[in-house]
Amino acid sequence: MEREVRVNHEIKAREVRLIGTDGKQLGIVPLSQALQIAEEEGLDLVEVAPQADPPVCKIMDYGKYKYQLSKKSQEARKKQTVIQVKEVKIRPKTDEHDFQTKLRHIRRFLSQRNKAKITVLFRGREIVYKDQGYQILERIRQELEGEAVVEQMPREEGRNLVMVLAPK
Repeated sequence: MEREVRVNHEIKAREVRLIGTDGKQLGIVPLSQALQIAEEEGLDLVEVAPQADPPVCKIMDYGKYKYQLSKKSQEARKKQTVIQVKEVKIRPKTDEHDFQTKLRHIRRFLSQRNKAKITVLFRGREIVYKDQGYQILERIRQELEGEAVVEQMPREEGRNLVMVLAPK
């Protein structure tokens, strides 16, 4: 939640610590005098530190200030990266060709700087063969040893085995 700064006549303090347009301190002055100085320069009086005693106000162009703040936050959003977790589901009886296809999908996810969650699904009585699931996950780990790092070792979640890989 972005708090709104007070400008010109919205400022309530009797005295303010005034900072000029060049960034130099002009000292503690009454609010009316600070407003008069800002008006003479054709700029706004902006409260930059309302919690200070007395509050700190700066003479600046408020529209330009708001524009620069929005540009700064836009630039910060542009630089942040969102890492997604892509899931690949495999059954214990998955054939070799299908296994290679799933491996290619995992490689593609990792090359796109996403994490890959590999889930081995057990249906019905397949749950008895959990060791096959662990072998599949171990094989995937060995195949992708140079490209990925295991972020979460294989663990059981209900009737599934889950392992998470992250790009190196």
